[in-house]
Amino acid sequence: MSKWSKTPEETVALFNECLPQDPRVERRKMFGFPCAFVNNNMFTGTFEDQIMIRLPPEQQEQVLAEGGAGFAPMGRRMKEYVSLSPERAADDAYVTGWMDKSFAYASAMPPKIKKPRKKKAAKKKA
Repeated sequence: MSKWSKTPEETVALFNECLPQDPRVERRKMFGFPCAFVNNNMFTGTFEDQIMIRLPPEQQEQVLAEGGAGFAPMGRRMKEYVSLSPERAADDAYVTGWMDKSFAYASAMPPKIKKPRKKKAAKKKA
């Protein structure tokens, strides 16, 4: 597997600027990339130079028709996620509109319960 490229600063700035202004938005990183969650459900994030969003199937089809792509960071498509078209993602209003729809979709989901971390087994000395 090749090493992933860091998200360009201008993409991170656009991502941060376009996030919904709602106190329920929680910013975190996944695999070193900025992401946003609501009720512990991820609804948007960056991956390399892409901005990806979580949407229901009919809205995914619209993003795909506008030049977006299925989101497949490790070669396997993540079911509810699409990447915005790089050409369209330069438009703040376009990104904000899709992030708002993604936030609304994820907000309607039941809160995801965090699983407790498993403790690592102690190593035995030989």
